[in-house]
Amino acid sequence: MARIEGARFGHVNVTGSDWRRLAAFYGDVFGMEVVPPERDYRGRELEAGTGVANAHVRGAHLRLPGPGPASPTLEIYEYDTVEESRPPRVDRAGWGHLAFQVPDVAAALDAFVDAGGGRFGEIVTLATSDGRRVTWCYATDPDGNLVELQGWSQ
Repeated sequence: MARIEGARFGHVNVTGSDWRRLAAFYGDVFGMEVVPPERDYRGRELEAGTGVANAHVRGAHLRLPGPGPASPTLEIYEYDTVEESRPPRVDRAGWGHLAFQVPDVAAALDAFVDAGGGRFGEIVTLATSDGRRVTWCYATDPDGNLVELQGWSQ
């Protein structure tokens, strides 16, 4: 099997109904900041790359919380026309959710909801086979995308 040498993680994309509102939400909740420049693309190349006729996309990248300026980004885009999403399900094939490690899951969930997110399921704790414990829950951002909040302990 061929390996792609030099590969590194770049970003995760989410398409929203209002990119500025979603970017503000993630900025407020997790302290993410926009990494300039804002994007505003349209034209033949975008149509060819996306397979979307008359595509026009606006948005920006937000630095994910982590090690600093080298952290990957969350790319938030908004198309002029956005197909309605289905209600979130954790057992649907495809990308499932973004996960953020937090020091206190219950407090993080309250802050997430206070900022405009929603609750999804309950806070639970599971034990791994090596004895560690993870407390976690799912929540939804303002556009209904699933986000996991998790905290690890020994």
